[in-house]
Amino acid sequence: MVDLEYMNNIKLRAIPHFQQFIGHFFLGPNYRFFANVDIQFEGIENIPTDENIIFAMNHTDRFNYWPFQYKLWTLKKYPFTTVWVKGKYYRNDTLAKLLNWCNLIPVPSMGYLIEEFFAKKFGRRIEKDEYRAIKDAIDVSGEQKHSMTKRGRELAAQIEENFIEFISPYYQSIMERVAELSKIALLEKNLNIIIFPEGTRSTKLGEGRTGLAQLALNTETTIVPVGCNNSDQIYPGSSPIAKSGHVIYRVGEPLSFDRRLKDFRITEGFKLFSPESRIKYKEKFEEVTRIVMENINNLVDERYRT
Repeated sequence: MVDLEYMNNIKLRAIPHFQQFIGHFFLGPNYRFFANVDIQFEGIENIPTDENIIFAMNHTDRFNYWPFQYKLWTLKKYPFTTVWVKGKYYRNDTLAKLLNWCNLIPVPSMGYLIEEFFAKKFGRRIEKDEYRAIKDAIDVSGEQKHSMTKRGRELAAQIEENFIEFISPYYQSIMERVAELSKIALLEKNLNIIIFPEGTRSTKLGEGRTGLAQLALNTETTIVPVGCNNSDQIYPGSSPIAKSGHVIYRVGEPLSFDRRLKDFRITEGFKLFSPESRIKYKEKFEEVTRIVMENINNLVDERYRT
């Protein structure tokens, strides 16, 4: 389980040797010998080489960042990358170790934590109606707590006493560690970060979430939008072995806080991913997210567009 202890034990590396190992002995042979995978970049000149950046990419399949990472690595002129990855991919211990070795950053959601604490207590996966009841009990406030969420409160109490009061601050502590790791990557380890602003996989470009915008605004890091095309055809399912195909990454113009995003700069310091900052700077977070998603939409083929 990706809990706070797990997050605190993650150590990012400036040179992720296991990424190099995967590139040499798995992706390279897969793309060149066991399949014919053609990886092309359009607009690669838009990727800065003199600063660390955040790549904002659409998320068409489980592995669509792999050809991107591999191609950048073979060019030998760009920093290594880390990736924001859903917490649920760490449920398998072996896969979790591989992801850690690959220098990735898990980003557990509130939903993931509810599911994992429930499974730890009851030894089974939570049912949809059980999850909804607990989530509603956490989300509501005031008089609703006493009138609408009795079942959710009862289920939550079975997980742990005061679970309703415990889980939100606990989730916030985990997100503070995500913030810390992201800043370490950008500001200390010379790593670029790949983030999927949709937060989930979808062939059609979905609605963007504001996490990427919050990180970029907090660190004043340039965002580079990337449209991924056809990766879902070489990775059509859950297998990490690619089929033959042609993948195109269209790289858009950088969105920097000196130019395109300068009107949204936040000059005072704010706590990253905090409820207070989400309320105070809601409009800026949402507008930067809208601009990012609009740029990605312009970089993908018609079948991926909103």
